[in-house]
Amino acid sequence: MTTFYSTIDWSRPWLKSILPAAETILAQENWRAALNLAASSQALQNQSGLPLQFILQEELPEGVAYEAHINATGKVPTRENLHDFFNALVWLSFPLVKRQLNALQAAQIASLGIGKSRGPARDAATIFDENAALLVLENSARGHEILQCLREHQWQQAFIDHRRDFSEVVQVWSFGHALMEKLVQPYKAITAHAWVVWVEPDFFKQDFGQQAAQLDRQVSAQLQTHALTTADYTPLPVLGVPGWWTGQDHDFYADQTVFRAKRKTT
Repeated sequence: MTTFYSTIDWSRPWLKSILPAAETILAQENWRAALNLAASSQALQNQSGLPLQFILQEELPEGVAYEAHINATGKVPTRENLHDFFNALVWLSFPLVKRQLNALQAAQIASLGIGKSRGPARDAATIFDENAALLVLENSARGHEILQCLREHQWQQAFIDHRRDFSEVVQVWSFGHALMEKLVQPYKAITAHAWVVWVEPDFFKQDFGQQAAQLDRQVSAQLQTHALTTADYTPLPVLGVPGWWTGQDHDFYADQTVFRAKRKTT
């Protein structure tokens, strides 16, 4: 049966972060019922301790902000499209991070109201929610060197010279649901907002489930103690991540329309 998510290629490396959750949902005929069953079986809750549910968009009361509604009721308005489907899968995969992001967004709405401008803190939370990738780095000389290369836009050094370090001391985990939606039809210029997560060497020896659970706890704790700003992110052209695309040679990374030099500051 053809569905709105039939075009997704689940073998893509950028979907690994949500693949276990997706496989649970895809095995069922009714995707929305399957989402709610998964949320119930995981005992997922919002910041107020209310059980999480995925509801029809039409159930969102008129004039009520989406984020505020989730925080007040635990009910996530979910349309039948890729954007909201990926959002639901991220809730199932990283529930603590999503809960904290929702709490931050709802607090900003309660403080500032709903206007044309979200304000810097809500902007930063929305960027994380929509377009973040978790840049997981070993807290070692190699890990710090790779981050420095990325922040200085030294793309060939990061992605070619350090290619063997990917998976050994650095991993990239997709998080933002808008990022995942764009990657359903990938193009070279797609760029994530990378959020740095420092880990110890034993992280990379854990299995996928242990890694995912640690990242959920660790990133949630970061968001509880750190005042988010839009300066927190590092640009990451995701198809440059080693193994995420074909033909990743020197010419590939020499494309300055994608792998841009860092702007000089005066």
